[in-house]
Amino acid sequence: MNDLGVITPTAALSSYPYTPEESANALKHFYFDLGDRIWGPYGFYDAFSIEGEWYPHRYLAIDQCTIAPMIENYRTGLLWDLFMSCPEIQEGLQKLGFTINR
Repeated sequence: MNDLGVITPTAALSSYPYTPEESANALKHFYFDLGDRIWGPYGFYDAFSIEGEWYPHRYLAIDQCTIAPMIENYRTGLLWDLFMSCPEIQEGLQKLGFTINR
């Protein structure tokens, strides 16, 4: 088996719009149960493994970039609405045969 049990907080938290209940539970577990083992001054660290007792204190910038916007998109739909309001996006979707519901 090649699974090292590595978990990336970014994956769970950036999935908020698709799995809100599971992502909220993951967020609470990461923050309250694992605390400073996976959280630092700039947010969650890149990855960790409870099974492997591996908690490196390092960040990957691209990981930090997706968490807050995806939670906001879940909360208000702001980013989706802005994206879908672009004429280029609407035109592209129509060319692909998608129906745009307003």
